[in-house]
Amino acid sequence: MQILKVSVLVVNNLRKTFYCGSRLMSSSECAKSLLYKEYGEPADVLQITTESLTAPQENEVVVKWLYAPVNPADINTIQGKYPSKPPLPAVPGNEGVGEIVAVGTNTNNFCVGDKVVPNGVNKGTWRTHALYKSQDMYKINNNLETITASMLNVNPCTAYRMLKDFVPLKPGDTVIQNGGNSAVGLFVIQLCRIWGLKSVNIIRNRPDVQELKNQLLDLGANVVMTEEELRTTTLFKSKTLPKPQLALNCVCGKNASEVQRHLDHGGIMVTYGAMSREPLTVPASSLIFKNLSFKGFWMTTWTNKNANSEERHKMLEELQQLFINKELKAPPHQLVSFCNYKEAVVNALKPGGQSNAKYILDLTG
Repeated sequence: MQILKVSVLVVNNLRKTFYCGSRLMSSSECAKSLLYKEYGEPADVLQITTESLTAPQENEVVVKWLYAPVNPADINTIQGKYPSKPPLPAVPGNEGVGEIVAVGTNTNNFCVGDKVVPNGVNKGTWRTHALYKSQDMYKINNNLETITASMLNVNPCTAYRMLKDFVPLKPGDTVIQNGGNSAVGLFVIQLCRIWGLKSVNIIRNRPDVQELKNQLLDLGANVVMTEEELRTTTLFKSKTLPKPQLALNCVCGKNASEVQRHLDHGGIMVTYGAMSREPLTVPASSLIFKNLSFKGFWMTTWTNKNANSEERHKMLEELQQLFINKELKAPPHQLVSFCNYKEAVVNALKPGGQSNAKYILDLTG
């Protein structure tokens, strides 16, 4: 009998049992996961499955997942509409927070009890437990609130990278964005406030639009206006704010055409979504006379290229500290139990009201 770091037990060189927290879990006990074997509507193709757990060996850890968000990209992946397609059968989930419950040898200083988030994409967080290579997990600060940690990897990182990577912004510069009340948009507003940038935020009109405007202003937005108000604004002509060098677009269609019209000469529009399902139209005059540039951003590509980079570690450390210090707030969320997953996958793509409350699978039950 050989004992590995007290948390792993290997009997007769067969991986049969391991300690889960303070108790021994046997291979006869099973981990639950949501699995799909073909593409389709998540409520139709997802099924709860069980599998036996095995003890981790060299460079492996066992993670007990605690919370896992349901993002629109997850739904599109299951539908087969997303460019990132894990091999089938697959367990969905790009985000989540978990706890290390067993470790093998040579596991990059991971210990039982460490909180982790995925260090990469398509790690399959919609399950109770799983075995991973240690490099596929990223240890987080224990002071970070657990549910907030589950939302760390996608939306705040997307906002962070778009504000950092395309235009060398300095305090006082203006950023304009549509989808101002989207999950990413809320983080753009807050990061602009923290970094001394001015944010102009475009939202769709609605009966309670003033209430939504007030919520975004409370987060730190400098200006919030509807699409209709954007068409007639004199905000930049009057020099109330400097013309923006950076525009962030998640809507496309006529909305994006109006936004790009207000960009300064040589400005850049970064597109990261197409909520209107309409194309992005670029007039020749925007290229010829204003020398505008149009870029795209996909967080998945950036993460795949930078999973273990110093730049990613720096970003995650900075974002965690901002959350811990209460300078950043996570968007509203709604917990859904694992067995009620259909509620989350059916409603995840529906408009979420004023601030797009996010569904999060509660795996702790």
